[in-house]
Amino acid sequence: MAVREFALPDLGEGLTESELVAWKVSVGDTVQLNQIIAEVETAKALVELPAPYDGRVSRLFVEPGVTVAVGEPLVAFEVDAGESVEGAPAAPAATPSAPAAAEKAEPTL
Repeated sequence: MAVREFALPDLGEGLTESELVAWKVSVGDTVQLNQIIAEVETAKALVELPAPYDGRVSRLFVEPGVTVAVGEPLVAFEVDAGESVEGAPAAPAATPSAPAAAEKAEPTL
């Protein structure tokens, strides 16, 4: 098993930090890709953070109520050594391709 850390992602609109409101998981919990693991509050909204991959929670770096900067680690997961971290973003990247294909089909109609 490999250990992968998940850092606070850039939540957009120039926000550089967020407050951890609540953990939805505990150390030792098994999580699945896209399962909600935490809630953070930005200056503008309450945001749910999904797990970036399947695995087991091995460490929580931050306690609720603490403000975290973008890029700081939030949680560590034990994942299968063969699982690619890049595999998780591949699915969202495929989604924009479908509308592009539909746009190409429109001129031929």
